[in-house]
Amino acid sequence: MVRTPVPRTHEHVVATAEEFAAAVKPGAVERDRVGAVPRAEVAEFENLGLPAITVPVDDGGDGLGPRTLAEVIRIVAAADPALAQTPQGHYLAVDILRLLGTPLQRARILPAVVDGARIAPVLAERGGHHAQDLKTRLISDGTRWRVDGTKYYCTGAITARWLAVSALDPDGRLVLAFVERDAPGVAIDEDWAAMGQRSTVSGTTTLDGVAIDGDLVVPYWSAFEKPQLLGARAQLVHTAIEAGIAEGALADAAEFVRTRSRPFFEAVRYGGANAASDDPHILLRFGQLATRTRASTQLLRWAAGELEDIGLDVADPDAAAHGSIAVAQAKAFASEVAVDVASQLFALTGASGTDRRHDLDRHWRNARTHSVHDPVDWKYHHIGAWELSGVAPPNHGQI
Repeated sequence: MVRTPVPRTHEHVVATAEEFAAAVKPGAVERDRVGAVPRAEVAEFENLGLPAITVPVDDGGDGLGPRTLAEVIRIVAAADPALAQTPQGHYLAVDILRLLGTPLQRARILPAVVDGARIAPVLAERGGHHAQDLKTRLISDGTRWRVDGTKYYCTGAITARWLAVSALDPDGRLVLAFVERDAPGVAIDEDWAAMGQRSTVSGTTTLDGVAIDGDLVVPYWSAFEKPQLLGARAQLVHTAIEAGIAEGALADAAEFVRTRSRPFFEAVRYGGANAASDDPHILLRFGQLATRTRASTQLLRWAAGELEDIGLDVADPDAAAHGSIAVAQAKAFASEVAVDVASQLFALTGASGTDRRHDLDRHWRNARTHSVHDPVDWKYHHIGAWELSGVAPPNHGQI
């Protein structure tokens, strides 16, 4: 894609996301059923320049912030949350390059992003004592470096241009090594087998003696030696996915009730209902779900606005804590709402809504699968500590 040098506005980017969402929504059911790599849809996301929306103007991007990103992801997630999750780690990687990257690193990677390339996270591992207990090491190999290891849940890696690989350096510090997707020794499987978010195809990545350019290693550890909002900005994207799932589930439930559901006979006999949409109990429940869904979206926008005001490079620990808590509130609430709406939609549609040909259960499977990425209870714990005692949340990448 040939990008115009003129940065796009928030309104332009949001309109582009809406067009993309409208185009991919009709195929969401089939993509969920098949669970294959959505290559054409992801390629179109890239062709539209959406990976570049948070790249600074000086680096050729649109220079837009969390407010725009949250809207884009929410809009896409309402159509297909798997497609919205595919670039999640990409935007974190762009933030890391903006905050910690050297001029050389930015010059090597960001121009490709401006041309539509994505960066995929290659972070998570299995078998450790906890999720941050990494076995992958950055190893000295003569005058160069190499990485060996196995990573899981590598969302979007199959079709990415670059991989952002987490590892521990010889001093045990967390680094992020940028590697081209097609580099020798990189193998990515299509073995994602979760019940939801199926077309994220977050496969296993094997790194077998992968040569690492020392100039493309970012000292990720240094981000957490001072106040930071990298974690909150990454969590904001997850929040937008949950808010979008709730919106998409509610929209499908409303369409089903209007066009397919029949009123319960008691609603006809005693309530005078002529359609399911006249049933007083359906009206009550739909009103409750619609209100919680709208609240989830507004919390997302509020949290995004807080991050926008604070900025990426934050020096004040209280400001960093405030931003992290704002996103934690929005994320915890959105996760609960998405699961609730996606479950209760069957109380609105009735038994006919469970017919597999409609695939309405994908909303619950997507919400439930995505919502367990980070425990909601820990977010409420940190929110309570902040509200009651002014205790700042921990300084890590997941809050």
